[in-house]
Amino acid sequence: MAHPHAELISQAFADRSLLTDRRHSEAVFETIAQLDRGTLRVAEPTPTGWQVHAWVKEAILLYFQLAAMTVLEVGPFEYYDKIPLKHNLQGQGVRVVPPGVARYGSFLEPGAILMPGYVNIGAYVGARTMVDTWATVGSCAQIGSDVHLSGGVGIGGVLEPPTARPVIVEDGCFVGSRAIIVEGMHIEREAVIGAGVVLTASTAILDVTGPQVVEMRGRVPARSVVIPGSRLKRFPAGEYGVPCALIIGQRTESTDKKTSLNAALRDFGVSV
Repeated sequence: MAHPHAELISQAFADRSLLTDRRHSEAVFETIAQLDRGTLRVAEPTPTGWQVHAWVKEAILLYFQLAAMTVLEVGPFEYYDKIPLKHNLQGQGVRVVPPGVARYGSFLEPGAILMPGYVNIGAYVGARTMVDTWATVGSCAQIGSDVHLSGGVGIGGVLEPPTARPVIVEDGCFVGSRAIIVEGMHIEREAVIGAGVVLTASTAILDVTGPQVVEMRGRVPARSVVIPGSRLKRFPAGEYGVPCALIIGQRTESTDKKTSLNAALRDFGVSV
């Protein structure tokens, strides 16, 4: 069944003059409120895969147009922006360590921990997930439960085009320090991403666990252990190493979702 606000949002996105109509503007504000409460998501899992709700991203873009710039004061800090911060974190069972920031319109499930990092509007962070120091969760990114985003991890955001899939990191994943995951990458459940791995839509992901390399793009299979790699590519000026990502094995049963990245990598004799 279509969401009651979907048609109003799409109409206003096609014709911005409709935002002067109360029905359309209220649909935008209520959509963002539902994102903030977690009763609505930009993307969600279905039996056939992840479904992206383009109209929800349209609502976020319209919200930027409707919201007024205002001064925000947090203790001695002053900000000037259109979007307030989340409130009632204690009531929601979410721990946020100063100066961690979660914007209104994002959602953190009970038990999530936000160290001095950042969660943008439209993002979803699952229960018991740790967003570690200086890690960022970009707009509309979908982070599952029991995930650890280590220090300095960059999870990219996407708003345009509205149909574009956001970054998805499923339940139980471990993402090592300074890893970068952008451009709609899909990290399937319980994968281990090594420190410094860069994953984009065009990154070659090479499974080197068998006698023949298997190349893929856009997703990391469930329970894969991934480290940075490079492979030679010939250019007019010569042959050079081009970054890629290497799948070196599968997470073992003994390396469960509570153990560290180093423990998972030790199973394969790799130090990262």
